[in-house]
Amino acid sequence: MINMIEMEFKKMQVGNEILAYRECGEGNRTLLLVHGNMSSSLHFDHLMNALSDEFKIYAPDLRGFGHSSYHESFDSLKALSEDLEYFVDKLRLRDIELVGWSTGGGIAMQFAADNPDITKRLVLLESVGVTGYPLYLKDEAGQPDLSRPLMTKSEIAADPIQVAPVLEALSKGDSAFYRALWDAAIYTGAKKPAVEDYVRYISEMLLQRNLVDIDYALSRFNMTNLENVYGKGTGDVKKIKCPVVVVQGEKDIVVPMSMAEEILDHLECEKTLKVLKNSGHNPMVDQLEKVTSIIIG
Repeated sequence: MINMIEMEFKKMQVGNEILAYRECGEGNRTLLLVHGNMSSSLHFDHLMNALSDEFKIYAPDLRGFGHSSYHESFDSLKALSEDLEYFVDKLRLRDIELVGWSTGGGIAMQFAADNPDITKRLVLLESVGVTGYPLYLKDEAGQPDLSRPLMTKSEIAADPIQVAPVLEALSKGDSAFYRALWDAAIYTGAKKPAVEDYVRYISEMLLQRNLVDIDYALSRFNMTNLENVYGKGTGDVKKIKCPVVVVQGEKDIVVPMSMAEEILDHLECEKTLKVLKNSGHNPMVDQLEKVTSIIIG
């Protein structure tokens, strides 16, 4: 049985929203953890426990996730990055080391690009690529038609494979659906969470209210100068100046290795790739000790 340290659970007014966040640690380094889609800051609990001697740690629930508010919808990951700017400014944080997981990796990259003066280091865990995660119309077999991207939020909400079933599960509080989905897509590596942890994680997953906004924002995310079906990117990836560590599980079927390679290809700063064997989309469960070691550096 792992002895878990006590974590403070707080809330803060951030613009028009209230962000809930977990805080712990006594170290002299500052760590900001940014969670991904279909999750919350709770998914970092064992990682926070493992890093608490080295870091002072802050892990917010992003807008529309977990216990944070969702007063305003959004169209971009930059909007969530700006929430974090308010958050760190109110806490007067500097020399921040960011860890972004999955969708949180895109938000963390945007934050690092927009705030190079206070961002010391960036660790990306199974991060979305710098040209986003587009969604396409599905054929009768459920396969995407790459010539027909989903352009509007209503089209995304109606997607019969990736979105509509999740929206229905959220509306019904269907924990069995979520467990089956995560067993199939997320926990494809060495381990699954302990039973009691899994129950807690799913209860927080079901608090999400922004799924269509997030999927729309991911499809439009593009920090490069390249043009895709949604238009030309912002080029913001070139503004990232801090060292970046890209962590990629070899068994991740949600974010493929090509996205990690894409990030590395476009970064112009110091960069490193760490490949985790027998690890899927949640390395905090599959390879906690290795992830802890990488973050400590």
